[in-house]
Amino acid sequence: MIEFDHVGHSYGDRVVLSDVDLSVPERRVAFIGANGSGKSTLARMINGLVRPTSGRIRVDGLDPRRDGAAVRRRVGFLFTNPESQIVMPTAGEDVAFSLRRSGLPPKERARRAEELLAENGLAGYADHPAHQLSGGQKQVLALCSMLALDPDVLVCDEPTTLLDLRNKRRFAELLGRLPQRVVLVTHDLDLLGGFERVIVIDEGRVVADDEPEPAVRFYRKLAQ
Repeated sequence: MIEFDHVGHSYGDRVVLSDVDLSVPERRVAFIGANGSGKSTLARMINGLVRPTSGRIRVDGLDPRRDGAAVRRRVGFLFTNPESQIVMPTAGEDVAFSLRRSGLPPKERARRAEELLAENGLAGYADHPAHQLSGGQKQVLALCSMLALDPDVLVCDEPTTLLDLRNKRRFAELLGRLPQRVVLVTHDLDLLGGFERVIVIDEGRVVADDEPEPAVRFYRKLAQ
């Protein structure tokens, strides 16, 4: 359960979020809204990347501000640009780097990295230079590096923004197969098939909270 208890956030005099009060038990939840609406700020609070200036957040009873390390073990975060998450020279090394605190010996970490890459469409890419992958492959690599940590929740902040149509479809299929709870921030309304709940954020407030079809219908009217 992810809970937002009257959460607010401000940068100086600029209010980004105001009095967000939500309980999120579902496995597939999306936040949608215009640029600057506050949806990414809200998502980044789930694992403590951003701290609320008022109210409180709990992830399975843990407060990201007080229990940051424990929350980050439970919550993986995928950024819009995978380049910001790729830290090692090759794809296999990048995934294995996520396992560095696992206690596994190096050969076992390398084997597990190859397995994760293969399971997600990058079989045979373990030795490929990470920064020479295509945009879609880099986002899959970033996903594999998060999955290596075995999180309970995966927060994805506009993960398909830099992808072409084919890679968006492939990435959506990958998300659909994941056993983890997924919290998705997106402008790509085609990704919402299979989601249980869509929350519309506008000017820092929740203005709609429903199943995908009525929530998207509300958002389209709002954007007119």
